[in-house]
Amino acid sequence: MPDFGPARHLPAHEYVRERWHTGAGWPRRILRLPAEGNWDLSLSIADIEGAAAYSSLPGVEREQVLLSGDGLRLEFADGGQATLLPPHQRLRFAGDRAVTGIPLDGPPVRAFNAMWRPDVLEVDLLHRPLVGGMFCFCDAATAWAVYLLGGRARVGADGVEFDLETGDSAWLAAPARQRFLLDGAGEALLLRVRRAGAAAAAQ
Repeated sequence: MPDFGPARHLPAHEYVRERWHTGAGWPRRILRLPAEGNWDLSLSIADIEGAAAYSSLPGVEREQVLLSGDGLRLEFADGGQATLLPPHQRLRFAGDRAVTGIPLDGPPVRAFNAMWRPDVLEVDLLHRPLVGGMFCFCDAATAWAVYLLGGRARVGADGVEFDLETGDSAWLAAPARQRFLLDGAGEALLLRVRRAGAAAAAQ
């Protein structure tokens, strides 16, 4: 099982910029768990410059959210097709499903990518407005990731406090039950990350 590690601030200027093997885009890695070797969770931002075939990832589930641009068409090799339109339309699909992403009306298109191994983790992605404060509850089997779509926010808990600007992220985790306050104005993507089977075990 993955080690969720400590809560931490993930500012946008520290994202790791990489080149897609197709040469058609620039993903910026936000977080990988574990950081080295085969990951169980990967969060990134992709700047898509043209038609790009996605990597095949057997045993992985992925969800993509449009962040900016006129839209992104996903053409699947099995004949399926989906279009992500502003603001922030999203789609979940299997990582081994062959697909090409095509920007509508030309680049640039920016998308948020969450990828995880469903035999290890369960992930729920939520798009929420921030109006004042909300709580994220963590424990040994549950963590949260936050990506700030717009506005400003502050994260606070016992021994943890930092500010988020637009485009920043946060990883909220604790070895025992802990409540994190997310307080601000704007909108965010929230990902609840649980060890597979944790929800059933808690019932």
